[in-house]
Amino acid sequence: MANFKTLDDLDVAGKRVLVRVDFNVPTKDGRVTDSTRIDRALATLGELSKKGAKVVILSHFGRPKGKPDPEMSLRPIAECLAERAGRTIAFADDCVGAAAKSVIDALPVGGFAVLENVRFHAEEENNDPAFAARLAELGDIYVNDAFSAAHRAHASTEGIAKILPSAAGRLMQAELDALSGALETPKHPVCAVIGGAKVSSKMDVLGHLVAKVDVMVIGGGMANTFLFAGGVGIGKSLCERDMADDARAIMDAAKASGCDIVLPIDAVVAKEFAENAASMAVGLGEVPDDAMILDIGPKSIAALNAKLAQVKTVLWNGPLGAFEIKPFDAGTNAVAKRVAELTTAGQLLSVAGGGDTVAALSNAGAADDFSYVSTAGGAFLEWIEGKTLPGVAALMAD
Repeated sequence: MANFKTLDDLDVAGKRVLVRVDFNVPTKDGRVTDSTRIDRALATLGELSKKGAKVVILSHFGRPKGKPDPEMSLRPIAECLAERAGRTIAFADDCVGAAAKSVIDALPVGGFAVLENVRFHAEEENNDPAFAARLAELGDIYVNDAFSAAHRAHASTEGIAKILPSAAGRLMQAELDALSGALETPKHPVCAVIGGAKVSSKMDVLGHLVAKVDVMVIGGGMANTFLFAGGVGIGKSLCERDMADDARAIMDAAKASGCDIVLPIDAVVAKEFAENAASMAVGLGEVPDDAMILDIGPKSIAALNAKLAQVKTVLWNGPLGAFEIKPFDAGTNAVAKRVAELTTAGQLLSVAGGGDTVAALSNAGAADDFSYVSTAGGAFLEWIEGKTLPGVAALMAD
C-alpha cells in the first residue's frame, strides 16, 4: 500500500474539515431503515469534533440526475445522524455557495453540519474543477471516509483532494489496511472464496486473483458454469454456457500460476426455486435433468472447512448457494461460521465484502467475527479486480 495521510497527521483544531462520507443509506417513508454506514462514520466524525474541528459533512444520496429532488434530500439522513450521534446537527440547503457558507460560519467548534446532496449539481459526477473549487472554498482540510464511493472520480471524492490538504478517515483507513493485509501483504496460504450467480460479472476478479492467491474456492451459480465447462451434467441449473471457454481459460491460468481451484464435489438440488422446496444432496454427475443446483452439499462443506484450517488469509466475495431461501443457505452458513471460528481463534485474517456478501454473512451469524467486513460494493469489487480507485489514488503521497 502506498503512503496516505490519516487523522493522526492532521492538526484540525479550529479548522473547517470537509468530510466525504457515504450516507447513501436505505430509507422508507422518509426514515433511515439501516444506519450501518452512518454508524461506521461516527468514529471519524467524533474524533474530528473532539480535536476541535468544525465538521462539515458531504455525501451523495440516490441518483437525482444533477438537479435538486426533494425525495433525495439528505435532511432525513441528517436527522438520523443526530439521533445516532446524540447531538444537534446543522443542515445546509445546498452544498456550495452562500447557503452552505452561512451554516458553516455559524457552526461552533466541534459542531457537525450536513450539506445537501452533492449530486444535486451535475458538476459533481462530471468532476468539474470549478465545482470542486467551490466545495474546497468551504473548508481548510479534506478527509475522505467514503471508500464505498472511492471508485468514482467525482468532484467530492477526487477533485477536491487535489485542492485541499487531504487524508483518509478512520473508516477509509480501516478498509485500506484490511484490503492491503488480504491482498498486498498477506500471510500465505491465501484463500479466496468467490461466489455469486454469474461468471460474467466476476471475470476480472477471477483473472486478477488467480495470480495472487494460493486457493480459489468458486461457488454459487458461478460454479455451475465451471462444472459445465468441465463436462459435468448440471440439469437445469443456472449456468452461463457461453462462458465455458472463459471458465476453462481461468482454470488454465490458475494451473500456470500454481493456484488451486476448488469446485463443489457434491450439491443440494431441487426441482423448484422456492422456500423449503423438496431437496436432496447428490454427487456430481448425479444431478437429475429436471433439477437445479442450489447449494453445495455436505461433502463439499467438509472439504472446504478442512481446507480453511490450512490457510492464513481468507478473502470472501459472494455466497456459495441461494442463501436467500432456506434450506439453500446451509452451505454458505456452515463455511462462513468456520471462517469466523478460525478468525476468533487467531488462526487467520478474514476480509469480506461486495454485493450480497454482507447479507449472506449476517444471515450466517458470522459477520461480526470476521476480521473486517466491507460495506462497499462496487469499490470493493474493483479493488479486488486490481483496478486503481480514483478516490484512493487522490489521497496517496507522491
